[in-house]
Amino acid sequence: MTIVFKKNICQTVSLSLEKEWLEANGIGGYASSTIIGANTRRYHGLLMAATKPPLGRMLMLSKLEEALFVDGREYPLSTNIYPNTIFPEGYKHLVQFQSDPFPVWEYSVEGMLIKKTVFMVYGQNTTVIMYQIHRENEMLPPPVLSIRFMIAFRDYHSLTHENPCLNTGYTNLRNGVCLTPYKELSSLYVFFNATSIDSNCFWYKNMKYPKEIERGMEAYEDHFSPFAINFSPIQNDAIYYVVASTENYDCIDINELYEKETGRRNALNNNIQRNQIIFPFVFPGTGDENTGNSDILNCLLSTSDTFIVKRGNCRKSIIAGYHWFADWGRDTMISLPGLTLVQGKYDTAKEILLTYAGHVNKGMIPNRFPDYGELPEYNTVDASLWYIHAVYKYYLYSKDILTIQNKLYPVLHEIVSYYRKGARYNIHMESDGLIYAGEEGIQLTWMDAKVGDWVVTPRMGKAVEVNALWHNALRIISFFAEIMDLENDYREYSALSVKAGNSFNELFWFEEGGYLYDYVDGGMKNSSIRPNQIFAISLPFVSLPFRKQQAVFEIIKKHLLTPYGLRSLSPADKDYIGVYRGNVYERDRAYHQGTVWAWLIGPYLDAFFKIYGNNIHTKRMMVELLQPLCNHIYDAGIGSISEIFDGDYPHTPRGCISQAWSVGELLRAMFENLAK
Repeated sequence: MTIVFKKNICQTVSLSLEKEWLEANGIGGYASSTIIGANTRRYHGLLMAATKPPLGRMLMLSKLEEALFVDGREYPLSTNIYPNTIFPEGYKHLVQFQSDPFPVWEYSVEGMLIKKTVFMVYGQNTTVIMYQIHRENEMLPPPVLSIRFMIAFRDYHSLTHENPCLNTGYTNLRNGVCLTPYKELSSLYVFFNATSIDSNCFWYKNMKYPKEIERGMEAYEDHFSPFAINFSPIQNDAIYYVVASTENYDCIDINELYEKETGRRNALNNNIQRNQIIFPFVFPGTGDENTGNSDILNCLLSTSDTFIVKRGNCRKSIIAGYHWFADWGRDTMISLPGLTLVQGKYDTAKEILLTYAGHVNKGMIPNRFPDYGELPEYNTVDASLWYIHAVYKYYLYSKDILTIQNKLYPVLHEIVSYYRKGARYNIHMESDGLIYAGEEGIQLTWMDAKVGDWVVTPRMGKAVEVNALWHNALRIISFFAEIMDLENDYREYSALSVKAGNSFNELFWFEEGGYLYDYVDGGMKNSSIRPNQIFAISLPFVSLPFRKQQAVFEIIKKHLLTPYGLRSLSPADKDYIGVYRGNVYERDRAYHQGTVWAWLIGPYLDAFFKIYGNNIHTKRMMVELLQPLCNHIYDAGIGSISEIFDGDYPHTPRGCISQAWSVGELLRAMFENLAK
């Protein structure tokens, strides 16, 4: 799908600065900025290299300062934000931005059309920037395109400032230059077909990042410019390029790089079309009313590929979100069905499941892999249960019982065994067959915000979604045991699932409120209205009676449903925070206290169709409900779904601009519930 923004959007700064593009390279690296090229956050840049794929991200090339010179007059194409000013104002010449298959800009200067294209080479830390200039009147003097480089060479969470330690020199190559500003960091190779180099170097000071100010973070950065290049004379419609890479190319064939990446993406799109399920209606947007296929749906399917990454030289994993998340276990397992299975990518799903199988330790999959190769962290109670759920979904789609029998069932058995006898952080099964988890100062559920030693929503004890997942996991492992003729396992896990299900209904039902307690710790029963109880309806195997499912669903609909997902806490609660903003403390305090989570729209749709039935009328109701979320692909992260939204109207998007489980759960719910 081509998302296009015309002159009216591009030249309105208040609108264009809110729209961000992102190119990913399949190993955790990316390029990203706003549609006018003004970097508004520390995570923006043209080459954010994954030095230890998919992590170890380093901002190498921040941006290019571009200008066109026509008969001695300068016309800037780039845009930057500095304290109290925007300079230069290249956005005033920007007449169109579009995103298919790559970000493409069109500028208009003195009757000339300047087209710029940016893409990344798949599997490499390589960004390609291409320019073409078309002159309607070739009798006019040919222009000169000047490009000045801005580099940072710092961790993607950090900022850089002018310092004497930076090596200002560079080494000339046959077709470019090599920069090594700091000897302990990787080199940057820059290739181009320019006609001259301007070796003057200096620092750009105090570039301002408004998004960092919103987040209560340090928001000003210096960039070093080692040189500029000039393209002259400009030939009509010729291709001029800059390639920034951690690879030292002997030679550059720009057409080959472009055609190879275009072909790869076309193959993805063709696969999408081949596997496209026909929907009996048109999703909001610009769909084809004859076929029912939707441009918006195809856009999300294309975006889903950006989250699939290689973990080193091993198997694949899933990046939880851009710009700053790594591959998190919980997010991976929740998003896996929508990012892979509904699209027929069974081999990819299997690789991901095997990746995490190789990291299971004492019955737990990692919560996350740290940025620079440290040992994985295992501080999550629900991720391993989501892993069992993901294996079950894999079987339902692929019917690959051999992989499950030979490689995955032993992992499921290990998880259940440790949860029964005791795992880290006091995770254990109690005499009623339910899972207790928690230690002081440790955040274990998906509501895991922590500020210093303060766990915002500790939920220590028996959490409702953890035990819904536990019952679901026991039913799944007994299902596999039965079809693999493991009679003893089948009897044992079946009996345990019945016990857990009965205890769940007895312990969690809040009769006075007509819904489920959020968590129980001894005699303390927390009655906060949160979305965690939705899983007692939405999961494949549930024990809650239908009458109670109906009551729970209506409570969630009344208190938590928004056009962009479910709130994490009812607005009627005294602890509700309706806007996610401020410094780290303020944002983490609000993270699960009312903030809307887009990924929860998936289980909400599952629950809706369980309660009301799946027919053309209920499908149309859900299409109408999804309209704002589908139209969101034109805001924030272009073509994607944000991580979170404010609980209060107008539900401003926050957090990551492109989140794996937001996209994955929307896709899964669409395919599983709304397709023919």
